[in-house]
Amino acid sequence: MSKKNAFYAQSGGVTAVINASACGVIETAREHHDKIGTVYAGQNGILGALHEELIDVSEESAETIAALRYTPSGAFGSCRYKLKSLEQNRAEYERLIEVFKAHDIGYFFYNGGGDSADTCLKVSQLSETMGYPIQAIHIPKTVDNDLPLTDNCPGFGSVAKYVAVSTKEAALDVASMCATSTKVFILEVMGRHAGWIAAAGALAQEEDGDAPHIILFPEVAFDKEKFLAKVQKTVDEKGYCVIVASEGTQYADGTFLADAGSVDAFGHKQLGGVAPTLANMVKSELGLKYHWALADYLQRAARHIASATDVAQAYAVGRAAVEMAVSGKNAIMPIIVRDSGPEYSWSVGEAPLSEVANVEKMMPQEYISEDGFGITQAGRDYLLPLIQGEDYPPYKNGVPQHAKLKKVLVEKKLKEGFEV
Repeated sequence: MSKKNAFYAQSGGVTAVINASACGVIETAREHHDKIGTVYAGQNGILGALHEELIDVSEESAETIAALRYTPSGAFGSCRYKLKSLEQNRAEYERLIEVFKAHDIGYFFYNGGGDSADTCLKVSQLSETMGYPIQAIHIPKTVDNDLPLTDNCPGFGSVAKYVAVSTKEAALDVASMCATSTKVFILEVMGRHAGWIAAAGALAQEEDGDAPHIILFPEVAFDKEKFLAKVQKTVDEKGYCVIVASEGTQYADGTFLADAGSVDAFGHKQLGGVAPTLANMVKSELGLKYHWALADYLQRAARHIASATDVAQAYAVGRAAVEMAVSGKNAIMPIIVRDSGPEYSWSVGEAPLSEVANVEKMMPQEYISEDGFGITQAGRDYLLPLIQGEDYPPYKNGVPQHAKLKKVLVEKKLKEGFEV
């Protein structure tokens, strides 16, 4: 059997360590040069395949590929583009197969969250019926930590570390000024339906009573009166109150506190800022001076403070994806398996894409404190190992250095003009 080329693409919101997965894929594929020919990367994710804009990764040096391990964001470009169902638009999937066939691609590595897992599965299934089978392996990535079956998702540990550190440092600032200035500080973090990132703020606590004093989860219905009472009580007792709020904080009827009234490319509601909404409540109802901040892109781009555990796991799943593909496996996702025992350790397992696609993993109730404003010891035991270790990038002139890719595009072989 002649060797086939490989296609790698990044999907959705990027992370501090998604390029570590890319590094794992490319370095491992190069080791298997007897089975894998050229590695192509999609320029701007799956759109790169649909538009036949394929980056020839063989043009990049070993040193540049190694530098991906400490480079944040999506080095090859990502996109928020959800392929429709086969019933709605079979042509999109057929186009992918046509591009893969034109460039002799037999391996498809898609690095993303739940939507990309679904795409990966469909490509695997349709390619069989079209007589050009593709080995499709999904590589887990999401700061939201909401993919099922895997213990945790690469990308989450680093954003969790950033949120914990930022919460701790901001709390010291507020505590030092609260006598004459700010009484309430609100940090808004990502997490539309799952409160994993917000929960990580609790890792800033070293003793009972430390900040953050309130955490708001999407899994816990927001009660305005209960929230304001907790804020006032905390300010009365400590002089200040620090809050970590998930962007997906919602009322009992499912309405988001910060529903902006529009939707994104994936059909998800656009959220307009829970932090200023909460701040206005604090000001109008309690008359307390406040400040708020959005972690926003900073939390997912902060490679300078990445978790060493997260970096290692991101690289490992990229490497495992290639090993699985060359061993003949298909329509699966490498997962992180937490080993049993008193000391934290992990290994890489696998899960079928049919059980991963379009399934969200929420925070277990056992991880959320009884009052709904914090985490339990079980939650802490789960989260703490994921932020361990430092993995600093190299610095020059006081700022971190990152990979700079050539991104050489290969010549197109199909007709232009495919509409997406």
